[in-house]
Amino acid sequence: MDNQLADTKKEVLLQWLSLVGPAILLVILFIFLEVKPFQVSDPYSKNVLSLQGDPVKGKGIFQMNCAGCHASPMKSQVGPSLDKISQHKSDLGIINQVVSGQTPPMPQFQPNEQEMADLLSYLKKI
Repeated sequence: MDNQLADTKKEVLLQWLSLVGPAILLVILFIFLEVKPFQVSDPYSKNVLSLQGDPVKGKGIFQMNCAGCHASPMKSQVGPSLDKISQHKSDLGIINQVVSGQTPPMPQFQPNEQEMADLLSYLKKI
């Protein structure tokens, strides 16, 4: 009877470890490697995200640099509509899209950090 009880306890413990064990190992790994989930390591993006953007200034930046290709959906345009873009892309994704120019025919645009913060705050409002 004692052997049967001990075997049952071992089975329960093994099942528990198989469910919880991988999560515990990941936590230990994150702590050991000092990994912080969702940490922004790019200094430019980190600085942009730390700034307070002005959507009015951002609209001006958009009009001068973006509206030619990202005009309203009623007009002919090269790029997609950016209405509600912040619902589809993260702030980091938007920053990367703007500065990288990795999606031809979109050119690489290099606003300073405050201009990017302003543009980002405007894009969040449209």
